[in-house]
Amino acid sequence: MSRTQVLDRAVGQAMSALSAAAKRGLGDPALAELVVIRASQLNHCAFCLDMHLTIAREHGVSEKQLDLLAAWEEAGDVFDERQRAALALTEAITVLTEGFVPDEVYDRAAEHFDDGRLAHLVGLAVAINNWNRVMVGRRIPPGGYTP
Repeated sequence: MSRTQVLDRAVGQAMSALSAAAKRGLGDPALAELVVIRASQLNHCAFCLDMHLTIAREHGVSEKQLDLLAAWEEAGDVFDERQRAALALTEAITVLTEGFVPDEVYDRAAEHFDDGRLAHLVGLAVAINNWNRVMVGRRIPPGGYTP
């Protein structure tokens, strides 16, 4: 399999379907892009960062939010409480330094998302982590995304 064929077609389609379903179910395209960008920052996935920064701008995410996303906890009121809860949960799922998602992080997210949206948020974090690992693992450089 060459690098231009990143995944087996069926696997790629399944991963794309998971990502799309999670984004749709979350119901907030701008927040979805903040989530996938933050996970991609943590995973050092240049391809996904390049792609999702473009998509985020298309969904109206502000340049200030994009500029400060890596330091969202210290960014004052640039991110609202719902966004902060989603980003905290995304980080906990992505890094898993404790071996699990801390209860307080999960509970904080549950205060801002109903069960369905919370399930989609978790699904989105899982999906982007999968994509990050594929793209980093296959050493796919940025610049290949075309809308």
